[in-house]
Amino acid sequence: MTDRSSQVTGALARDDSETAARAAGGRATGRAAKRAARTTRAAGKAAKREARAASRVPRRVRRLARLAVAAQVVFVASWLLAAAWQGPRYSVFAHSISDMYAVTAPGAAFLIVMFTLCGAATLWFTWRSLRPALRPAGRLATIGAALLALSIFGLGDLLTVSERLACRLADPGCTPAKQLSNFGGTADNTLSTLGVVAFVAAAFVLAAAMKRLPSWQAWVHPVRWYAALVIVLAVCDGLTQGANGLSGLFERLIALTGAAGIAILARGVLRRSGSASR
Repeated sequence: MTDRSSQVTGALARDDSETAARAAGGRATGRAAKRAARTTRAAGKAAKREARAASRVPRRVRRLARLAVAAQVVFVASWLLAAAWQGPRYSVFAHSISDMYAVTAPGAAFLIVMFTLCGAATLWFTWRSLRPALRPAGRLATIGAALLALSIFGLGDLLTVSERLACRLADPGCTPAKQLSNFGGTADNTLSTLGVVAFVAAAFVLAAAMKRLPSWQAWVHPVRWYAALVIVLAVCDGLTQGANGLSGLFERLIALTGAAGIAILARGVLRRSGSASR
């Protein structure tokens, strides 16, 4: 009789242990399921916020995106064309783009007007098109747009008229020190350096903003690699300064890379805003 009681008691204890284990496993599975559900709901809410914001994108955003693409084409074409009337002493490999609208440069007004208009278009696109398109990402979108607006391709180009070097290195007797001897030369040197830094920072901040938006997440890694490329070109530009160096070439590569990046970004805004409006 005692043996049977012990067996019954042991069986009941095992049943209780198995029941408790199943209950604990069920609770753990339930918690995991709840966490997964919360994550899914959060992702769904983010996608819905982005969709609602995209559905409210006005036509202005698309118009300014098209304007930004056109401005980058004009920007590159203008400095390519201006090299044609700089004279035989001017070298596109050794001399900067800034030399072509220096105080002593022939036809400087052409580049001043073109760069100013392109800078205004880029600024307008950045604040009134790019920022609204990335607004669901929150504060990062605003910071990234502000940095891009303050970069060499935004504010830097807009202020071209106040960034005129005192002379060109192609001019007899002109030296790097003489180029910076006036207010315009100092402004060009300062704003160009800070403008490139702002442009690179804008790329990294915008990549962080894009990471928060499902429709932009595929851009994150390419934008970061793009920023790294601009850094490499800027370093090469700094290391090859001099009358017989390659600073002019690397500066042009920076200008071309920056304009292409902004144009591609504008195309991305245009494509997403266009699909949202349909």
